[in-house]
Amino acid sequence: MKHKPLRDQVLVVTGASSGIGLATARMAVARGARVVLAARSGDVLDRLVRELGSGTVAVVADVGERAQVEAVADAAIAAFGGFDTWVNVAGLTVYGPLRAITQEDHERLIRTNFWGTVHGSLVAAEHLRARGGALINVGSVASDLAFPYQGLYAASKHAVKGFTDTLRMELIAEKAPVSVTLVKPASIDTPLPARARNYMDREPKLPPPVYPPEEVANAILHAAVHPQRDIFVGGGGKLFVAGKEFAPGAYDELAPAIIAMQKRDGAPREPDGALHTPRKAGRERGDHPGYVQRTSAYTRASLHPLASSALGIGVAATVAAFAMGRRRS
Repeated sequence: MKHKPLRDQVLVVTGASSGIGLATARMAVARGARVVLAARSGDVLDRLVRELGSGTVAVVADVGERAQVEAVADAAIAAFGGFDTWVNVAGLTVYGPLRAITQEDHERLIRTNFWGTVHGSLVAAEHLRARGGALINVGSVASDLAFPYQGLYAASKHAVKGFTDTLRMELIAEKAPVSVTLVKPASIDTPLPARARNYMDREPKLPPPVYPPEEVANAILHAAVHPQRDIFVGGGGKLFVAGKEFAPGAYDELAPAIIAMQKRDGAPREPDGALHTPRKAGRERGDHPGYVQRTSAYTRASLHPLASSALGIGVAATVAAFAMGRRRS
């Protein structure tokens, strides 16, 4: 399946006021697409519409509420006659041991991360069944890995993966012209830690390696035209997932180290975060205290599987020829 060139598309992006969603919206407009921006932070969305121009429309919406997600689709239809790609980005996290987190915080996180993706996917699929297009859900390496002190975040992303895979299969069974992609970023330098609900005694941070949000945005927009089933953003994340599959018990033993890597120096700055009330939106980048990769060579190669396969075959042939030459000599 291949879709329209990006410059001919209308995209809906949830979570568009911060981090990956904001980077995706800006990159899409720069490449000629029209974009519907959805998020809870109305003041930030208004600024973005002024920044990005007449090809954008903003809708204040809480993706945890189905009726508000339907209003986003209605706004896209009213403004542009419909949409070609729907990107579910909206998400938050909570740092702390599972036993310390309140039921209210657990439920709010699941409502945003999981139910927000479910609502967006089902609303988008109904529209795209008729005209064709792409549904892109942003999961995480936490779709395949557990992270102590981000247990409910990992659970929500596992659930997003299961839901996305099931919806894809159902759309295939009915021969609907809709591609479904799950994007699984590793640690990305966004304001996510600063906007998290934090139960720890230290300010949270991302475990390394850390990649820029533009790398995820590029993968999302690639999938809008050239669909792929799954895209890992960050070779480090893919390596961790492969290692866990090979030796799950050994990964479990890394729990103390993983907890330590999620704490930075200094007391919590705003422990309530944006879980219940939107705040600290409007920035793509976070303030990660360590090194941030410029790109991910692994991800760039995975977006062009034929080229990377040819490269792999060439390398394998070279190694085999070298080995045979050694044997003869």
